[in-house]
Amino acid sequence: MYELKVESSFSAAHHLLNYNGECENQHGHNWKVEAFFRGNKLDKSNLLIDFKVLKKHLNTILDMLDHKDINTLLEFQNQSPSSEYISKLIYERLKKEIPQTYKVAVWETEKACASYFEEQ
Repeated sequence: MYELKVESSFSAAHHLLNYNGECENQHGHNWKVEAFFRGNKLDKSNLLIDFKVLKKHLNTILDMLDHKDINTLLEFQNQSPSSEYISKLIYERLKKEIPQTYKVAVWETEKACASYFEEQ
């Protein structure tokens, strides 16, 4: 089994719904995103997936979030845009484009992250 990881980032504002505390107020993060991919079969160049392809797809998804108020995006209507929820949204979008997507981790600070993956 091979595993690949690419990283990218985005900056955005949000506030949590149904939450009692500071995070219910509008605030921002510089999120780091890690996307993991797994597979058994390499291509003729002995690559699982070209890193350029992985970065392109991930950055296309993150462009939708970058420098936005996440709460106002259609994908988050009536949803609390937690790091957990954001990681699932990114995972689902990546998985449609790259079936070998295994996990997405979203870091809201350098010491706190949420990941989403599906058991296989």
